[in-house]
Amino acid sequence: MNEEKKELNMEIEQIAEQVPEYISERKYAELKDILIEMNPADIGDLMEELPHQSLPVVYRLLPKELAAEVFVYIDPDTQEQLIKTFSDSELKEVIDELYVDDTVDLIEEMPASVVKRILKHTDKDMREEINRILKYPKDSAGSVMTTEYVDLKKNLTVEDAFLRIRRTAVDKETIYTCYVTDENRKLIGLVTVKDLLLSDYSEKISDIMETNIIYVNTTDDQEYVANMFTKYDFSTIPVVDAEERLVGIVTFDDAMDVLLDETTEDIEKMAAISQTDNEKPYLKMSAFELWKKRIPWLLLLMISATFTGMIISSFEEALSSFVVLTSFIPMLMDTGGNTGSQSSVTIIRSISLGDIEFKNLPAVIWKEIRVAVLCGVTLAITNFAKLMIVDKLIFGNDQITASVAFVVCSTLVMTVLCAKVIGCTLPMLAKKIGFDPAVMASPFITTIVDAVSLVVYFRIATACLHIG
Repeated sequence: MNEEKKELNMEIEQIAEQVPEYISERKYAELKDILIEMNPADIGDLMEELPHQSLPVVYRLLPKELAAEVFVYIDPDTQEQLIKTFSDSELKEVIDELYVDDTVDLIEEMPASVVKRILKHTDKDMREEINRILKYPKDSAGSVMTTEYVDLKKNLTVEDAFLRIRRTAVDKETIYTCYVTDENRKLIGLVTVKDLLLSDYSEKISDIMETNIIYVNTTDDQEYVANMFTKYDFSTIPVVDAEERLVGIVTFDDAMDVLLDETTEDIEKMAAISQTDNEKPYLKMSAFELWKKRIPWLLLLMISATFTGMIISSFEEALSSFVVLTSFIPMLMDTGGNTGSQSSVTIIRSISLGDIEFKNLPAVIWKEIRVAVLCGVTLAITNFAKLMIVDKLIFGNDQITASVAFVVCSTLVMTVLCAKVIGCTLPMLAKKIGFDPAVMASPFITTIVDAVSLVVYFRIATACLHIG
């Protein structure tokens, strides 16, 4: 799969290099033949590789419907460049071919001056649909749905249903699943094209429709909606309002976009990187933009890390008596941070998939304690053998005694135990009080575990080595 992707990328790069030559030599017919054989998504990638002056020429070579498909796959910066070159009639053609949800996405990405032009060339009904979707909360099902779906009435025959589908399908994003509504647009059933094809023309929709419908509300979180696709293997999910009236559908491709965005957001939070409203690809972000995303958390973590310095300072006397203890501090802190991160990432993932809830906290803690004991004892035994055989016997480090090794290894067990419990508890507590669990990932937990492991280390050292 990776080899195929490499070959495809190389092919796109080769075509991108040849495009200026085709344009300069006015070989428009040959270039058009190449383009119409490509997938719309690949043409979108190609457009991003082209110099700005070539974009309008290449785009105008595309047939109208293909051009609209390609436009959806182009990144916002390239879309903006193209819109600036469009005449009013060209812009209207593009907007007319876009689905409502794609138009909403476009509006959300564009600056105000471009949005004004776009809205100017949309009809009244389209503007009403756009405004309705834009009013829904950000990251809700309503904000990612499309209003272009096929709806049927239960008293229609299969033959009537096919006539309606043929009459209205040209403007719909998907027609495989048709939704049945009553006179008040309340969702009462669904029927697939497969059901219709396998039924007699005279049968009523009410006799073949599925009435046990899984749906979402307009205010449901978009990540919850996207996860329903993976759970139920849907291609679309109906979206209803507070009165269970059908107002739109979320399609599979939009759900995949949501999962990609949510995964990116979680990864950035777990790496202590701030999110921005308008995310760009890495290579298109300036150094200043990257600085703005990274510096807030770095400052916070740097300040919080001073607590570890204060802890070390408070045990200076113990360290001066057994200097060798200092050399094990990095190992203990790193091990604590790593084990805490393992637990937190596992729990955050389980929370996002809906596998665990806050009521499962006792069971989660008990399981992590058992895992911590197994991991801690294994690490302690291995480390004790390494200290006594490698460090003491082979390298002749006389400062390492059985007592010192016992202190280090005992701390290792306790550090792993504390890290596992902290790593599994904090994300669940964050979710309970309304924060994103991903915020409690690696950097944040590592800082807490570092402080805890140092306190444990020096307390055990003080007690076992009789130092004050």
